[in-house]
Amino acid sequence: MNATVKKPPAAAPSKTAAKRAGAKAAPAAKKSGAASPSATKTKAATKTAVKPSAGVAHKGSAKTEKSKAAKTKLVRDSFTMPADEYAALAQLKQRALAAAHPVKKSELLRAGVKLLAGLGEAALMRALTSVPAIKTGRPKSKKAA
Repeated sequence: MNATVKKPPAAAPSKTAAKRAGAKAAPAAKKSGAASPSATKTKAATKTAVKPSAGVAHKGSAKTEKSKAAKTKLVRDSFTMPADEYAALAQLKQRALAAAHPVKKSELLRAGVKLLAGLGEAALMRALTSVPAIKTGRPKSKKAA
């Protein structure tokens, strides 16, 4: 007679008991692959509480949608340039500061790219040929012997 006896479900622990159990309950739930009933209730309650109702417009919701759409992905890059051109960036920063418009190097470079993008084909080619090609990569460091 191999009859399996099913145990009645245990009562959910009180909130204070759940707090005391803390980290002990979480690993047990992970091992068994099922979430505890109290954790499931908490997650469900949180999800339903966070969702805004469809008919009610919230203040600032249009503003947050615009800011998310307006953000562009930033790309970080590095490059090598001759020292005299790098010094020209410093001079341009000083000129902008004198005009009461502090600017960063990246902003100067981006402004230059915008100006180049606005040029016609012939003017762009003149600008590109006026800049000498340099060896790419990091310059080798001079080690003192």
